[in-house]
Amino acid sequence: MKSLRTPDGRFDNLPGYEFEPHYLEIDALRVHYIDEGPADAAPVLLLHGEPSWSYLYRKMIPPLAAAGHRVIAPDLIGFGKSDKPVAQSDYSYAGHVDWMTRFIEALDLNDITLFCQDWGSLIGLRVAAGNQDRFARIGLGNGGMPTGDEDFPRAFKIWRAFARLSPWFPIGRIIQSGTVSELSREEVAAYDAPFPTAKYKAGARAFPTLVPTDPDNVASCDNRQAWELLEKFDKPFLTTFSNRDPITRGGERPFQERVPGAKDQPHVRIKNAGHFLQEDRGEELADVLIAFIGS
Repeated sequence: MKSLRTPDGRFDNLPGYEFEPHYLEIDALRVHYIDEGPADAAPVLLLHGEPSWSYLYRKMIPPLAAAGHRVIAPDLIGFGKSDKPVAQSDYSYAGHVDWMTRFIEALDLNDITLFCQDWGSLIGLRVAAGNQDRFARIGLGNGGMPTGDEDFPRAFKIWRAFARLSPWFPIGRIIQSGTVSELSREEVAAYDAPFPTAKYKAGARAFPTLVPTDPDNVASCDNRQAWELLEKFDKPFLTTFSNRDPITRGGERPFQERVPGAKDQPHVRIKNAGHFLQEDRGEELADVLIAFIGS
């Protein structure tokens, strides 16, 4: 598998991102992750989606760590400071589930609080469903685990076509289009930092096409099986969807109805936030997670 590694200099002086890098290797690919807070504390695992990277969590990591939690935020393979396979065919849903499962096994993480959004939820929920003994609770924001049996909003279909066909794929501006707040020029550049040329964007291009949007998709059966496992998940499960995301609007309801651990939880609607709610309301979301863990 041929891969690229973004030069370290691309990540110098990013606003609000002064975390020490950590790395491990999976299938000869270097995986980057942030590891902040007390090393002996129970971990909070923050999984980003697409086309973002761990920079998305820069507002949440310090308050979570200050509250006494070990905070781990990896970059998915193909994103951030992690290595980037150059062929879109190197990316698969099952492959990313396997890589993330091996990531938590390599760090031997247990008693995990998972927070996941966008593709972080498609991957993270599969990992948590299949490894429930390692997870203490789950927080889900603006995400899901589709099987292809659902109706998909027009906004997602437009996004998928854009990712597949547009010759212009500006990562930072794409993030900006999914937020309510106005990013600074430096913040937009930070989201662009992992992708110096189009060759580095294979993962960002591939992910929308990997979402199972029809019942016969290669991932649909695996997701149905994962749903069966989540329907037995009686540990705390909290939804924290935002009010201004046209892609995942209403996506919290199936989890509230089908996951036993979601019953009687104080589910939160994050106001004045778009798809990337961590960017719009990161500090507020961190407070929600701290209260969730504390309860």
